[in-house]
Amino acid sequence: MGKAAAVILAAGEGKRMKSDKSKVLHEVLFKPMIDWVMDSVTEADIDNICVVLGHNADQVSEHLNKRGQKYTYVLQEEQLGTGHAVMQAREYLEQTKPEDVLILNGDTPFIDSSLIKSFYLEHKNKKNDVTILTSIADNPFGYGRIVRDSSGNVKGIIEEKDATDDERKIKEINAGAYWFKTDVLLEALSHLNGDNAQHEYYLTDTVKIISGQGLRAGTCIVDMKYTAGANSRKQLLELNNIARQLVFEKLFDAGVTITDISGVSISPDAEIGYDTVILPGTIIKGKTKIGIGCQIGPNSLIDNCVLGDNVVFNASQARNSKIGNNVTVGPFSQLRPDCVIAENVHIGDFVEVKNSNIGCGTKIAHLTYVGDSDVGGGVNFGCGVVTVNYDGVKKSRTIIGDNAFIGCNTNLIAPVKVGNGAYTAAGSTITMDIPDGALSVARSRQQNIDGWAEKKLKNRKK
Repeated sequence: MGKAAAVILAAGEGKRMKSDKSKVLHEVLFKPMIDWVMDSVTEADIDNICVVLGHNADQVSEHLNKRGQKYTYVLQEEQLGTGHAVMQAREYLEQTKPEDVLILNGDTPFIDSSLIKSFYLEHKNKKNDVTILTSIADNPFGYGRIVRDSSGNVKGIIEEKDATDDERKIKEINAGAYWFKTDVLLEALSHLNGDNAQHEYYLTDTVKIISGQGLRAGTCIVDMKYTAGANSRKQLLELNNIARQLVFEKLFDAGVTITDISGVSISPDAEIGYDTVILPGTIIKGKTKIGIGCQIGPNSLIDNCVLGDNVVFNASQARNSKIGNNVTVGPFSQLRPDCVIAENVHIGDFVEVKNSNIGCGTKIAHLTYVGDSDVGGGVNFGCGVVTVNYDGVKKSRTIIGDNAFIGCNTNLIAPVKVGNGAYTAAGSTITMDIPDGALSVARSRQQNIDGWAEKKLKNRKK
């Protein structure tokens, strides 16, 4: 995007959130607001990004550093307004010398990459010195108003507390996002003062300064839903509702069926194939990818997983795992992190799988725990099987060969290997490797004592 940079304002305290967490780290559809903003800027091909930090600065920088991208951080030690915040980026802008700079708030998640690009084109095509993102609000209370002259030219932005009665009637509002020519912005910042009701340095005042110098100030008008931000928990809920609908509309266009949106929340980063059906109570988080023709839910949670085609995932949970084609899971089962489930596997009710590889066509029907295991194809698990993977000090793996049959209530004491085609008798506790094709019986021999029960129970009251 030409020679451009971005300055992200993330210094605010967010008192009304009543939280120990930075405002910009509060989540919309399981994704911190600042991540929505950073993703949009990066996807708009802006690589030079400066983040203005303030309250909980270490918390925000630590989070952003996990993204694996390089950002410049500057600190606004005292919060004296948005103009003061941008002043902290002066040295960065003077050193990097971008032609244009985008200013965004870290808590406005829906200004996406396509909007940033169209906003930039408006700025460049109109040869503006500053371009303001604006919306038309039926109820503009609390927002800065766009003030124009009789010819419609932008004269400035007036904040609610500083506005006259006539200015408060203006319905075009400032969305808090701007494209500036960098040299024009730096010059305007030099003229800011705190002569206003808040005694703060308003970034909005730069528009009046620029216009007053005979330079060109313009606007780019968009729907308010794209510019919404959050300063309170109630507003955060409103953002989540907007985000949910935006995601649903995208999925509907992609051929996904959502039978009832009640209780359904889907990450904006999720990818879901056509002819997949999402049932009520389903939560899909992170960068989950789901194939075509699947049925997900009801009442399921999938977090950062990859699912193949034609998967049935019923009333269960999965995290950081991979599930192949034609797999059935549930109800009431859990795939903990680092599971790889091959195609045509059946995982039934009340099954837990953790850090394990399950081969093609294996059946784990019910009431079974498979942890730290490598399981071949065509294996059958009876009811109540447990891989005993932890001895209190270390965890060990269980290896089960192809076409093995694990009898009901078998305990496999890791480390142990069950050979190809081997059988375990029901109720066995296996502590040694089983050769291919062998039957292992590891249980006490049954002994019947005649008359014992009659003597034991003769004094029992009826």
